[in-house]
Amino acid sequence: MSLPPGGRIGILGGGQLGRMLALAAAPLGYRVHVFCDEADCPAAQVSDRLTFASFDDLAALERFARTVDVVTYEFENVPVAAVHAIAPIVPVHPGARALEVAQDRAAEKRFVESLGGRPAPWRPVDSAADLEAAVAALGLPAILKTRRMGYDGKGQRRIDHAREAEAARHALGGRGLILEAFVPFTSEFSILVARGADGAHACYPPVENIHEGGILRRSVAPAPGLDPGHVAAARALVDRLVDVLGYVGVIACEFFATPAGALFNEMAPRVHNSGHWTIEGAGCSQFAQHVRAIAGLALGDTGLRGQGFEMVNLLGSEAGAAHALLAAEPRAWLHLYGKAEAAAGRKMGHVTRELG
Repeated sequence: MSLPPGGRIGILGGGQLGRMLALAAAPLGYRVHVFCDEADCPAAQVSDRLTFASFDDLAALERFARTVDVVTYEFENVPVAAVHAIAPIVPVHPGARALEVAQDRAAEKRFVESLGGRPAPWRPVDSAADLEAAVAALGLPAILKTRRMGYDGKGQRRIDHAREAEAARHALGGRGLILEAFVPFTSEFSILVARGADGAHACYPPVENIHEGGILRRSVAPAPGLDPGHVAAARALVDRLVDVLGYVGVIACEFFATPAGALFNEMAPRVHNSGHWTIEGAGCSQFAQHVRAIAGLALGDTGLRGQGFEMVNLLGSEAGAAHALLAAEPRAWLHLYGKAEAAAGRKMGHVTRELG
């Protein structure tokens, strides 16, 4: 049964993704209630209501859940316990299982392998002996990563020489790590798929992602130069993944393009930075698509509105000069996120341009 106009959508998290979800919900007739541990968060600036509380405040979570008709989340590090606390009160999409898989890199890789997917070769690391064995098995260079809480290049160290290994392990906490073989990829790309409450799938064109310092800088859709067979295999893996999880909403899965095929990198069980171009560039944006899915509505058109689009993130102080873009590039679309502090490397907004 679909959520009628006037329904209320709860969002766990108040960042820019929540902001754009709230903006997409309004034209569909929905009001948004944000639960966030920051009082002046970007999503609250454009939402109907805010609950300002900690994610471990179970009483506040339960009160929040009783004010809405469905709940989603806009970042994958929401405590799973928070979802379990509210799920008996109100539907939560995507469900807790998607969070449990995505929050642990080892669990994520094992899950993908169980579906027939191929991540980069990897080994778990919980001790100096584990790391020594992993280096021997995978070779160097390799990437040492935390199993949890890593994003935008955080929580990882590249190891080029064996003498660097132990220092890298200690820098990342000593245990609860994985070592990944270094992948000589030709490009990085993401597949964004929406799965509706009725099990229907809708996939956006593949997106090439260019990173700087571990932070996404630019996305291009459709991704150029990819092997169609490799893209089809990646899409099939994501389709299996969402079906097995019983997923409802938009998910992004990132891949390394290699001559031997697409290697799975990681999944984000939410709308994603590499899908921001869809606001102007697709028939239905990823944000409207996610709202449609969790509200039980029919999924929208994922086709391009032109030949191609690029999205460029505005980082740190770059946002201060963003309004000048409107005069310099009248055909560019500017999105600022309402963040007060322009810290270095912080995503403050993005610009979308049509290509061709």
